[in-house]
Amino acid sequence: MRKSTARTAAVLAMTCVAAATGAAPAPAQAQAQASAARGAVVRTDGGPVRGTLTADQRSFQGIPYAAPPVGELRWRSPQPPSPWADVRDATRPGNFCAQTPDPLFGQPAHHTEDCLYVNVTTPRKATRPLPVMVWLHGGSFTHGAGHLYDPAWFVKQGDVVVVTVNYRLGAFGFFGHADLPGSGAFGLEDQQAALRWVQRNIRAFGGNPRNVTLFGESAGGMSTCAHLASPRAAGLFHKAIIQSGACTVNWPRNLLGPGTPDGATLYGSPEEVRTLGAALMAGRGCATVDCLRAVPAADLLADPKAAALSRPMYGSAVLPEHPATALKAGRTHRVPLMMGATRDEDRLFAAATSPNGITAEQYRSLLDTAFAHNAPRVAERYPLADYESPGVAWATVSTDRVWSCPTLTANRSAAPRMPVYGFEFADRGAPEIIPPVPGLPLGAYHGSDVLFLFPFAPEKMNEAQHALSRQVIAYWTRFARTGDPNGPGSPHWARFRAGGDAVQAFEPGPGGVRRIDFDDRHQCGFWDSLR
Repeated sequence: MRKSTARTAAVLAMTCVAAATGAAPAPAQAQAQASAARGAVVRTDGGPVRGTLTADQRSFQGIPYAAPPVGELRWRSPQPPSPWADVRDATRPGNFCAQTPDPLFGQPAHHTEDCLYVNVTTPRKATRPLPVMVWLHGGSFTHGAGHLYDPAWFVKQGDVVVVTVNYRLGAFGFFGHADLPGSGAFGLEDQQAALRWVQRNIRAFGGNPRNVTLFGESAGGMSTCAHLASPRAAGLFHKAIIQSGACTVNWPRNLLGPGTPDGATLYGSPEEVRTLGAALMAGRGCATVDCLRAVPAADLLADPKAAALSRPMYGSAVLPEHPATALKAGRTHRVPLMMGATRDEDRLFAAATSPNGITAEQYRSLLDTAFAHNAPRVAERYPLADYESPGVAWATVSTDRVWSCPTLTANRSAAPRMPVYGFEFADRGAPEIIPPVPGLPLGAYHGSDVLFLFPFAPEKMNEAQHALSRQVIAYWTRFARTGDPNGPGSPHWARFRAGGDAVQAFEPGPGGVRRIDFDDRHQCGFWDSLR
């Protein structure tokens, strides 16, 4: 989601600033680095690229996989990039896609639409074609960038090739109009264009195009779920990992915004998305899409009507139906799947929206707003006396209702048709990187799992957490290699089967990686009874 990605991006930004202000390398070191960089040249179908060569890996950043979607190409399907003859510098990341600032986490605005780039990181020496993992970043479909996620841990420990992707965000990626081909799903089309680039080019980087795992967190997980349901994604990936982004995730009434109905999701119907698109055009005084194409990116980013356009639209050739509907009906690509969430997903959002904490009176009001006539039943099931604070009580309610139980439903829908492995990140001591909120410890908050996969804050993790990180990366990369996360040195992870509901919990310390009764932990039977 937006705030979790902004938070992790802020941590990385601080890390980059520290590196940039450090001492310059000695001349001999600089010469060695330059020599190594000159040796890291790979030829793609667009032209040759020169990356960075280190002791452990080769890294290539800012490789265009599509033409810049500017001018006449704004709100059009991604087009092939112009080829180049000279060796292209791939030692620096490409631009962020256009996005608004996030004052809470200190992120600046980015106004550039020329942003469709991939980053490839591979072990220094690959003796055979390696499994490929393609990461789709989160950020509520409005924020983030692929290069913010350093895949060094995956590459060094798991011996895999990792690709991270930029895709159009907000109104630039999800504007909808009845007369516009690809309406409402340009960001998803970008992701598929990147996957096609991988199919054409990854062998040159040492990767196996026949063994691609698509994975992502939050909006990246929801994107992955969308591609499972997209006919156009057939053959572009062979396994999938969805973190905190099950396509069944949905909100009770008013929680996704005032007036939103019960069951609202981050996927939009054609009517919803096109209505928002028409409102944007009317607000800008535009009768045609061409008129809106002429509006500067900065002006669109500042327009509240454009800010509402951040939901991938279903009902098109890219995404014919809501992914949750497709999953329930079995109309998805049948590939091995890992899917899960964090134990305390909504504590982050409760903390962000209530920085002074939540009172008992506010807890009761939130229940009334979200659950109407069912509020007394929810209050009885989640009594304040059972929790350390009203804030923890509310975050538990919203975590169970919005995230955990819908994720369990998704695993149950998928399990009869494909190999499924369910999981829950449950480290309640995960590093906290937003200011503390009275009465609301963050616990295993939304996005905390990302800290165990990418080195955003390794200095904030203790040895038990680093050991858990290594264990999780072993599971993830074994799954990418074989479709089964199990292997030597790891606790057995039972496959999720209909009626079995096997879910693996990840916590640091002895016995922390184990099977749990997920249904009971999150009271999913109770939530089923309210449907």
